Amino acid sequence: MTGVNLSDWALRHRSLVVYMMIVAVVAGVLSYFRLGRNEDPAFIIKTMVVQAAWPGASVEETMKQVTERLERQLQETPHLDFLRSFTRAGVTTIFVNLKGSASAKEVSDTWYEVRKSVGDMRHTLPAGVIGPGFNDDFGDTFGIIYGFTSDGFTQRELRDHVEDIRSRLLLVPDVSKIELLGEQDEVIFVEFSKKELATLGIDRSALIAALQAQNIVRPAGTIQTGSESISLRVSGGFSSEQDIASINFAAGGRMLRLSDIARVRRGHADPPQPMFRVNGQPAIGLAIAMREGGDILTLGQNIKKAMAQITADLPIGIEPSLVADQSVVVHKAIGEFMTSLLQAIAIILAVSFISLGVRPGLIIALAIPLTLAIVFPVMEIARIDMQRISLGALIIALALLVDDAMTTTDATLTRLAEGGSKVEAATYAFRTHAFAMLAGTLVTIAGFIPVGFAASSAGEYTFSLFAVVAIALLVSWFVAVIFTPLLGAVILAPPKQRNDDAPGGIYRMYRNVLTFAMRAKWLTIVVSLALFIASLLALPFIPRQFFPSSDRPELLVDLSLPQNSSIYASETAAKDLDAKLTGDPDVAHWSTYVGRGAIRFYLPLNVQLPNDFFTQAVVVAKDVAARERLHAKLDRFLAEEFPNAISSVAPLELGPPVGWPVQYRISGPDVARVREIALKVAQIVTGNPKAKQVNFDWMEPGRQVRIRVDQDEARLLGLSSQAIATVLNTVISGTPVTQVRDDIYLVNVVARATDEQRVSLATLRTLQVPLPGGQTVPLSQFATFEYDQEFPLIWRRDRVPTLTVQAAIAGDTLPETVVDSLSPAIEDLKKTLPASYDVVVGGTVEESQKSRASVLAVVPLMLFVMFTVLMVQLQSFPRLFMVLSVAPLGLIGVIAALMLSGRPLGFVAILGVLALLGMISKNAVILIGQIEAERAQGKGPREAAVDASSSRFRPIMLTAVSTVLGMIPIAPTVFWGPMAFAIMGGLLVATLLTLVFLPTLYVAWFGESGRADPSAPQVPQKG
Repeated sequence: MTGVNLSDWALRHRSLVVYMMIVAVVAGVLSYFRLGRNEDPAFIIKTMVVQAAWPGASVEETMKQVTERLERQLQETPHLDFLRSFTRAGVTTIFVNLKGSASAKEVSDTWYEVRKSVGDMRHTLPAGVIGPGFNDDFGDTFGIIYGFTSDGFTQRELRDHVEDIRSRLLLVPDVSKIELLGEQDEVIFVEFSKKELATLGIDRSALIAALQAQNIVRPAGTIQTGSESISLRVSGGFSSEQDIASINFAAGGRMLRLSDIARVRRGHADPPQPMFRVNGQPAIGLAIAMREGGDILTLGQNIKKAMAQITADLPIGIEPSLVADQSVVVHKAIGEFMTSLLQAIAIILAVSFISLGVRPGLIIALAIPLTLAIVFPVMEIARIDMQRISLGALIIALALLVDDAMTTTDATLTRLAEGGSKVEAATYAFRTHAFAMLAGTLVTIAGFIPVGFAASSAGEYTFSLFAVVAIALLVSWFVAVIFTPLLGAVILAPPKQRNDDAPGGIYRMYRNVLTFAMRAKWLTIVVSLALFIASLLALPFIPRQFFPSSDRPELLVDLSLPQNSSIYASETAAKDLDAKLTGDPDVAHWSTYVGRGAIRFYLPLNVQLPNDFFTQAVVVAKDVAARERLHAKLDRFLAEEFPNAISSVAPLELGPPVGWPVQYRISGPDVARVREIALKVAQIVTGNPKAKQVNFDWMEPGRQVRIRVDQDEARLLGLSSQAIATVLNTVISGTPVTQVRDDIYLVNVVARATDEQRVSLATLRTLQVPLPGGQTVPLSQFATFEYDQEFPLIWRRDRVPTLTVQAAIAGDTLPETVVDSLSPAIEDLKKTLPASYDVVVGGTVEESQKSRASVLAVVPLMLFVMFTVLMVQLQSFPRLFMVLSVAPLGLIGVIAALMLSGRPLGFVAILGVLALLGMISKNAVILIGQIEAERAQGKGPREAAVDASSSRFRPIMLTAVSTVLGMIPIAPTVFWGPMAFAIMGGLLVATLLTLVFLPTLYVAWFGESGRADPSAPQVPQKG
């Protein structure tokens, strides 16, 4: 190779290079402590929630007039993947989901476009529609949650204290947002008897108007004098319920006090807003979110200090409880990473010292921290935090980055053994191997390209794997050609004998095996190909997986009652669940969200929006073993105690959120037909013994009372449907008539009937409706009552009614296995469906397929980069073919390792397989380069292949063994285990094939002693 010899430059500028080493170490240490710490890599939840309300409308009216109009507009959204919506009576909620390929800037711009386009069509919505409102902070993670319970304090007093605590915590550095959980807004109820008002001849509307007229905030003018400006204020505003109760108003020529004809009391929203419970007690929660790029460990420490001061000031009876603390999880993860990293370093150093000796091993020992010291500042500049993916990437990179240092050190030793000087030996590796090592490094990095550029949420989640590995490998090459030669010149001494000339032992055995393989070259090639074909045939027997469950101790307990259930029913169910968890020895603590799902305390959480019928508990077990015991107990409890509810108990997910593992979406224009098909799909799924808890996201209609007004009779009485609906709403639910400005709160004043007049259906018939003349008539005089049914809510996907059949998995079976077994029956059913109806696989399988497709879409780019780098280095089609023929053979070891370990072929394992292609190609490139160097000395193909393979045996095997053993610390982990086993098995087998199959193939191609490769570039000779 020609050009600048960086190793020679380093040896001629020793002081400068030593200074660079010192700077690198100092910068690395500083950056290590400055790097952000987090549990998961930040990835954008590409979902916006659009909500609108049309009070009084039915489900059908809301869906056709509000949901449909909004969805038609939203379908024009740039980068749109799909729309999902659910419509309840009077409320529509639409999820706008963007494609995984949308970048962060495109997502931000798109949400602006959504707001603008919906604002432009707002005038086309029916009169009376409230909103639409937009929520694009759907992905905010609230990693620290405190719950506050009280004994002897009112809900208002507790909330006052919690609001004060919130204000103080917002001043803590790195806090970006704090949300309250379970707070109940206060309401002042003015409850009156319709009969009494009628008896006294009081007009309800006049009474309400009097309240509103007194409680106003209006300017009364400003007096300007010669020296000052004096504002005028008119009294009358309400500051408490006593002010309202004391109001006097004229009725029938006399003055009446409101408290004489109505009950005025302060209470809370009825029905309640979503509630929050901690360890079985009603509570108010504070959920704290960290700013982007912050350090969760530092934030956790600062919050604990602030809370220690706050707790000291709290009155006795108010108790704070730490419900979730991501900083503890991250601290533990960082600790485990450091342990794994140190174990990996120790393993690699042990291999180096044992196989190379003390002095060469010392060079490897110094190369590792030097490389990491440079990697950390680059990570800081690239804003890559310490989190699950980047930490695992560092361990994977660690196993790879010693390759270049070992190759350089081995080449230096070889040259010293041949009699070269220390300086000449230190620069020899650059002359012979530097560009082959660089090509191999680039090829290895290319193997991770699908990880870095997969346009999906899973690809975004794992991007830092590509970034960290690429940084580490490039840095390791520079360390190997600049720092390692200098260390070698100082530390290494000429060996007494060349290791590969040592009598007997492994080298003699290897040469004998290689010689035999070359003699029976066609048998060697056929056996290798046969093993490869056998591995392909065994591939379907490897279980497939998207992402595994987390190894955190939390369990999510979901409880969905029938969808027309009230929040009071959900509260009762939550109390039953609390009673079950109380005193359980496996439970550390738990929190319960009634009427909503848990706030996003963990980035990949599948967040559930508020619904009265839904309850979710986050149960923290004492450890993972306790979690599994608790899982089984809760499954039994929920099945026995809530047979009519849809319940689910599951650990936290890793990777992008999915929800129920097995899902089938049935869509079509007619809701009744969709229900029929869904029932058939549910029967098919139920028939599989591995599927359990089969359920629907919506299915059963709920009851409603339809009041049919005789319009002619109503007109004769001077009534309209609007007036009747207003009276009913005021009496039954209550109507906000004004607000009390109480400290920092706005308290609604709600006028409604007394409890006994508004609760039962029986009293509805005798409800007195006021007439314009001041008289009243019973509602039954001009209206009839009948029961009817309508769906409490309807889900749609891309404007088509869509019903999802959902199921959990029994035992350790993977969702892909269940879906594969159901596939024939589902396909048979689909053949019988009309053209406008369809059944589509969703859940884990769909997300996995989308993520794999996003990876496979980038594979051509990966191959192009690999081929280009290899061609630039090899400049020969035959040699390119030989390198590429070895790379896929690593699949033999991958399949064997996964089958023996019982690990699934998941998304992360597939990334490992692709990365393996680069690692294998790197060894093949360097070995072929060595064979060409031997042939340049006049040797025949067979002799050159044997000698080159023998000389490269040690560094190739050392690198492979170091990589394989270096993966051991992460092999037992849930997330990285499948990738570790895939790389360990694949690399071990591929290394053996590289040292046996590749030289044999070379000899078969070029003959025993015949033709040279005319396209081969000149390779410098040793010495």
